[in-house]
Amino acid sequence: MADLPPVELLVCVKCRRELDVPEGGTRPGEALHAELANRTMSEGVTLKAVECLSNCSSGCSVAVRGGAQRWTYVYGNLMEDRDADMVVDGISKYAATADGIVPWRERPEHFRKNCIARIPPQEF
Repeated sequence: MADLPPVELLVCVKCRRELDVPEGGTRPGEALHAELANRTMSEGVTLKAVECLSNCSSGCSVAVRGGAQRWTYVYGNLMEDRDADMVVDGISKYAATADGIVPWRERPEHFRKNCIARIPPQEF
Protein backbone atom coordinates (compact mmCIF):
# COMPACT_ATOMS: atom_id res chain seq x y z
CA MET A 1 0.00 0.00 0.00
CA ALA A 2 3.04 2.26 0.28
CA ASP A 3 2.84 3.21 -3.41
CA LEU A 4 -0.82 4.29 -3.20
CA PRO A 5 -1.63 7.96 -2.60
CA PRO A 6 -2.61 9.01 0.92
CA VAL A 7 -6.24 8.99 2.01
CA GLU A 8 -8.11 11.65 3.98
CA LEU A 9 -11.04 10.74 6.20
CA LEU A 10 -12.97 13.97 6.72
CA VAL A 11 -15.44 14.09 9.61
CA CYS A 12 -18.05 16.82 9.98
CA VAL A 13 -17.62 18.01 13.56
CA LYS A 14 -20.47 20.53 13.35
CA CYS A 15 -23.06 17.79 12.85
CA ARG A 16 -25.89 17.89 15.36
CA ARG A 17 -27.74 14.95 13.78
CA GLU A 18 -30.83 17.14 14.15
CA LEU A 19 -30.51 17.08 17.95
CA ASP A 20 -30.84 20.08 20.23
CA VAL A 21 -27.26 20.43 21.47
CA PRO A 22 -26.81 23.10 24.17
CA GLU A 23 -24.24 25.85 23.64
CA GLY A 24 -20.85 24.40 24.54
CA GLY A 25 -22.20 20.84 24.44
CA THR A 26 -20.54 18.06 22.48
CA ARG A 27 -22.08 17.63 19.07
CA PRO A 28 -22.52 14.11 17.66
CA GLY A 29 -20.03 14.92 14.89
CA GLU A 30 -17.41 15.93 17.45
CA ALA A 31 -18.04 12.72 19.36
CA LEU A 32 -17.68 10.66 16.16
CA HIS A 33 -14.39 12.40 15.37
CA ALA A 34 -13.15 11.69 18.92
CA GLU A 35 -14.11 8.01 18.61
CA LEU A 36 -12.27 7.76 15.29
CA ALA A 37 -9.24 9.54 16.75
CA ASN A 38 -9.04 6.75 19.33
CA ARG A 39 -8.82 4.09 16.59
CA THR A 40 -5.78 2.97 14.63
CA MET A 41 -6.11 3.96 10.99
CA SER A 42 -4.56 2.05 8.10
CA GLU A 43 -1.20 3.21 6.81
CA GLY A 44 -1.61 6.33 4.70
CA VAL A 45 -4.97 7.37 6.21
CA THR A 46 -5.22 10.77 7.90
CA LEU A 47 -8.23 11.78 10.01
CA LYS A 48 -9.29 15.41 9.63
CA ALA A 49 -12.06 17.44 11.25
CA VAL A 50 -14.05 19.68 8.91
CA GLU A 51 -16.54 22.38 9.79
CA CYS A 52 -19.43 21.22 7.61
CA LEU A 53 -20.23 18.72 4.87
CA SER A 54 -23.71 20.27 4.27
CA ASN A 55 -25.42 16.96 4.92
CA CYS A 56 -27.27 18.03 8.05
CA SER A 57 -30.42 15.98 7.45
CA SER A 58 -28.32 12.80 7.13
CA GLY A 59 -25.68 13.39 9.81
CA CYS A 60 -23.29 12.33 11.18
CA SER A 61 -21.34 12.43 7.94
CA VAL A 62 -17.86 11.61 6.70
CA ALA A 63 -16.11 11.95 3.36
CA VAL A 64 -13.20 9.91 2.09
CA ARG A 65 -10.85 10.99 -0.67
CA GLY A 66 -7.49 9.86 -1.83
CA GLY A 67 -5.56 11.32 -4.69
CA ALA A 68 -6.45 12.48 -8.17
CA GLN A 69 -7.26 8.99 -9.48
CA ARG A 70 -9.62 7.78 -6.73
CA TRP A 71 -13.33 8.29 -6.39
CA THR A 72 -14.46 10.38 -3.41
CA TYR A 73 -17.38 9.24 -1.25
CA VAL A 74 -19.65 10.94 1.29
CA TYR A 75 -21.38 8.68 3.82
CA GLY A 76 -24.12 9.70 6.22
CA ASN A 77 -26.43 8.52 8.97
CA LEU A 78 -23.51 7.49 11.16
CA MET A 79 -23.88 7.09 14.92
CA GLU A 80 -21.05 8.37 17.05
CA ASP A 81 -21.48 5.70 19.70
CA ARG A 82 -21.48 2.62 17.47
CA ASP A 83 -20.07 3.18 13.97
CA ALA A 84 -16.39 4.12 14.46
CA ASP A 85 -15.06 0.57 13.98
CA MET A 86 -17.19 0.09 10.86
CA VAL A 87 -15.91 3.40 9.41
CA VAL A 88 -12.30 2.38 10.07
CA ASP A 89 -12.93 -0.96 8.35
CA GLY A 90 -14.52 0.68 5.31
CA ILE A 91 -11.80 3.31 4.99
CA SER A 92 -9.14 0.61 5.28
CA LYS A 93 -10.67 -1.17 2.29
CA TYR A 94 -10.85 2.11 0.37
CA ALA A 95 -7.20 2.87 1.15
CA ALA A 96 -6.18 -0.50 -0.32
CA THR A 97 -7.60 0.41 -3.75
CA ALA A 98 -5.96 2.37 -6.55
CA ASP A 99 -9.25 3.84 -7.78
CA GLY A 100 -11.30 4.08 -4.58
CA ILE A 101 -13.82 1.50 -5.72
CA VAL A 102 -14.29 -1.23 -3.13
CA PRO A 103 -16.28 -4.18 -4.53
CA TRP A 104 -19.94 -3.85 -3.50
CA ARG A 105 -20.12 -6.95 -1.29
CA GLU A 106 -16.86 -6.05 0.48
CA ARG A 107 -18.15 -2.65 1.62
CA PRO A 108 -19.66 -2.36 5.08
CA GLU A 109 -23.43 -2.69 4.75
CA HIS A 110 -23.89 0.80 6.19
CA PHE A 111 -21.71 2.25 3.42
CA ARG A 112 -23.77 0.40 0.78
CA LYS A 113 -27.03 1.84 2.12
CA ASN A 114 -25.88 5.33 3.18
CA CYS A 115 -23.70 6.64 0.38
CA ILE A 116 -24.78 10.27 0.01
CA ALA A 117 -22.49 11.07 -2.93
CA ARG A 118 -19.87 9.47 -5.13
CA ILE A 119 -17.64 12.00 -6.87
CA PRO A 120 -15.46 11.07 -9.86
CA PRO A 121 -11.70 11.38 -9.59
CA GLN A 122 -10.02 14.53 -10.87
CA GLU A 123 -8.25 12.46 -13.53
CA PHE A 124 -11.43 10.78 -14.78
